[in-house]
Amino acid sequence: MKQIALDIALAPAPTLEGFAGRLNQEAVQFLAQWCAAGRQRSPVPVYLWGEAGSGKTHLLRAARHALQQQGEPCGWLDAASPADVPFEGSWRAALMDDVQLYATGQQHTAFNWFINAMTPADGQPPRAVLAAGSLPPTDLPLREDLRTRLGWGHVFQLHAPTEGECRALLQQAAAQRGLALGEGVTDYVLTRFSRDMGSLMRLLERLDRYSLQTRRAVTIPLIKAMLEEGA
Repeated sequence: MKQIALDIALAPAPTLEGFAGRLNQEAVQFLAQWCAAGRQRSPVPVYLWGEAGSGKTHLLRAARHALQQQGEPCGWLDAASPADVPFEGSWRAALMDDVQLYATGQQHTAFNWFINAMTPADGQPPRAVLAAGSLPPTDLPLREDLRTRLGWGHVFQLHAPTEGECRALLQQAAAQRGLALGEGVTDYVLTRFSRDMGSLMRLLERLDRYSLQTRRAVTIPLIKAMLEEGA
């Protein structure tokens, strides 16, 4: 009988400080200032773009977490969101992820969010918009009025982390979870699994959960056992 872990490890919230990539520091520093600006935050939209695994979703979630920690509610729209999410007047920012995947209804919602954020009807100051996609604004397969709005503000290209940065990221994320990686685990993971940030974090979450369930340290034999069981 498989043992069930009673103590569930909570995954740490993504942070800007935990973002890897020397080539991405300009974007990270900008977002740190953007998050800290509070009500002085510029309403000029910000758009991040880059290949899969470059960390776009991590940065958007990190920004959302930072805003929420400051008591600033914000809206979130991605390709899995319903197509009719209304804009909330209490939001301090509107965050849009994976915009290149938006269907017609989601594009309509995103445009509506832009209008309400830039020219709020409640007399409040404009809200900020932070968005991300896999393509530069000019190449996005979106309606023209949305595409141009995504591209008229601050635009940053993100780059996938190097092997060394992936190694540091994996070890840092494991340490944040209180998870000790056994000898050779990092090398084993980086040579056999996808190195993009999202995949690494999902793998680490699986390892953390399986380690708790089996009450075993994270070693190469544990990884093999987890894969064999499909855990």
